[in-house]
Amino acid sequence: MTSRSTPESAAAPRPAGHRPLRRMTARGRDEAHRVASPLELFFDLCFVVAIAQAGAQLVHAVAEGHAGEGILDYAMIFFAIWWAWMNFSWFASAYDNDDVLYRVVTLVQIAGVLVLAAGVSQAFESHDFLIVWLGYAIMRFAMIAQWLRVARSTDGTERTMALRYAGGVLLCQVGWLGLLIAPEPGRPWVFLVVAIAELCVPVFAEKDFTSSWHPRHISERYGLFTIIVLGETIAAATVAVKSAVDEHDALGELLPIAGGGLLIVFSAWWIYFVVPIHGHLRSSGQAFLWGYGHYLIFASAAAIGAGLEVAVEQTVGTAHISELSASAAVTLPTALYFLAVWALHSRYFKVGIAQQVVLPATALLVILCTFLGDWAVLASGIVSALAVAVGVVMTTRMVARESVRRAAEGA
Repeated sequence: MTSRSTPESAAAPRPAGHRPLRRMTARGRDEAHRVASPLELFFDLCFVVAIAQAGAQLVHAVAEGHAGEGILDYAMIFFAIWWAWMNFSWFASAYDNDDVLYRVVTLVQIAGVLVLAAGVSQAFESHDFLIVWLGYAIMRFAMIAQWLRVARSTDGTERTMALRYAGGVLLCQVGWLGLLIAPEPGRPWVFLVVAIAELCVPVFAEKDFTSSWHPRHISERYGLFTIIVLGETIAAATVAVKSAVDEHDALGELLPIAGGGLLIVFSAWWIYFVVPIHGHLRSSGQAFLWGYGHYLIFASAAAIGAGLEVAVEQTVGTAHISELSASAAVTLPTALYFLAVWALHSRYFKVGIAQQVVLPATALLVILCTFLGDWAVLASGIVSALAVAVGVVMTTRMVARESVRRAAEGA
């Protein structure tokens, strides 16, 4: 998953023809018109099912006053979903040959995430991770099979890389058994240790050879998944508002939450896609930081939707938490999202201190909105929208000044 340059000779173009089985050799990093495939889009859509389940359980935990425990469970479940998605995405960017076996193994991975989704409620409610572990195991053993196909189709350091991936994933999967056999108080520590080991597998596997992933394809894949997660956030919040209106006739009280939530999500979309990040993905350090950092972007984006549901439930009196806690359920993940996007995306394209501080200052103001009571969500949405407006104005003025300078130099 690193971003060191792969020699041109090491990356072959996509195999031609329609044979049901083909060698799994690397695709070209400079391949023209590389876009996400229909299978990848289907893959993303099915993964969001698991994210929706995790978000629903987070809503229940926070609304019942168990925020700390719910956030910990959410972080653990979301890591499994995100890491399996990310591993597939980077692998597919480098080795997708779209033959029959590749498609079948990918569909097996999709089945795995649906199994994982079925076990989310048990993991939250009774800390029984058996079904979650089983679903994750299905996805990871499918990934091992893909890497073994690469090892069979290649040689030299590329084959070594593939075998390291397969071995590393297998060892980590054995480590995840600790979630089933360790005493409950020790499971967070098991998660921490094995999660760190998972993060180290790509670093170890690619230390001598870099997989030939495609920068534009990868940035598009992450962008599409961000859109799907934000869409799930809107869907979850809409269902919550509809249910509250139908059951409690509280439209007037819910309008500020609905309006503020829409402004937050619209701003989140705008801020993420305002810069073309693929040009930044050049070095291995940039790739690891960018790819791993999206755990915070995806998790916080999904948590915004959960927070909006909590705010709705608190407004109609079905959540057993304070107004301040309900507001924080929206403002804190929103602030985290803005900070994460700034750190991974925006700061590389900002010129001057004024542009650099817009998103961090926005995150701080959103946090302060927590204390505005009934108007916290609406105020957060307004602050988010103003951040977008300020960014557009600053960029427009900068472009205008640059145009004037160039005209003066050419005169």
